[in-house]
Amino acid sequence: MNTEPLQLQFDDNSLLPLLFGQHDENLARLERQLGVGLASFGNSVTVTGPEDSRKAAGEALGALYERLKKGMIVGNAEVDAAARLAVSDLGGAGLQAMQGGELTLSTRKRQVSARSPGQIAYLRALLGHELVFGIGPAGTGKTYLAVAMAVTWLVSGKIDRIILSRPAVEAGERLGFLPGDMKEKVDPYLRPLYDALHDLLPGEQVTKRLETGEIEIAPLAFMRGRTLANAFIILDEAQNTTPTQMKMFLTRLGENSRMVVTGDLSQVDLPRGQPSGLRDAADLLAGIDRVAFVQFTDADVVRHSLVTRIVQAYAARDEGAAQEADLFERR
Repeated sequence: MNTEPLQLQFDDNSLLPLLFGQHDENLARLERQLGVGLASFGNSVTVTGPEDSRKAAGEALGALYERLKKGMIVGNAEVDAAARLAVSDLGGAGLQAMQGGELTLSTRKRQVSARSPGQIAYLRALLGHELVFGIGPAGTGKTYLAVAMAVTWLVSGKIDRIILSRPAVEAGERLGFLPGDMKEKVDPYLRPLYDALHDLLPGEQVTKRLETGEIEIAPLAFMRGRTLANAFIILDEAQNTTPTQMKMFLTRLGENSRMVVTGDLSQVDLPRGQPSGLRDAADLLAGIDRVAFVQFTDADVVRHSLVTRIVQAYAARDEGAAQEADLFERR
């Protein structure tokens, strides 16, 4: 087994403070995530640890350095992404996509890049298909990346408007008992979509585009009877649609439009016995040309690192419960 430390050299000293981070914070993050030791001296870094981990750390640092050379940012999220991709099945291909910027979306407020293998597949699907389903646990960036793509296309003039929708399933789409007018009744269910927009566009632009109709946020029930052309249409929390609602939504797709459907099949809030429209569509539409399905896993969770552990704990519990139920039925 090769135990020789890995020596890395970087030729542009002006980029090293950004690469290493304040007080070598970026190096410390890579150490924790990859199980290596990183010691910087001048323009070099010595990597110690298991051979595979040393190789992953070297590739991650190389990818981050290339991002900086291209003028792209490197922060905590990018460091975490480089570590995640370096040990993924994509390996070097994933890091090349990250460092090259071809899967980086530029909005008016920030650059958004793929940070996991699932996100790389997702962005590629969004670029190449008219209808994309993003399915997987919370925290994987399904909705955020879709909104980022929509904003990028709106700003560049590829589409005329963005339509964002969610089923207000908690109130059964019967919102009369809530106080306020219709907007006040439904806004709490749509707030995550507003949050994503404000993270990607200046607040005054969000307000202006909402007023002009360039951006529309509405409950799923408001989609009935419409044909949406020249639009980027996103349905979030789609696991809480019925098959009838899903069919209604999918058939709104008009000329020169893109449609994205996101959801988590482990968080269905429909009444017991009511089938999920997302699961039904996944079964029915798989294999159809120009339709893409991207399945995210807990390895794609890009929120706080604790979220990954939470998702894994719940998944393990649910899997155990399913196995017990199956054993009970067999008896």
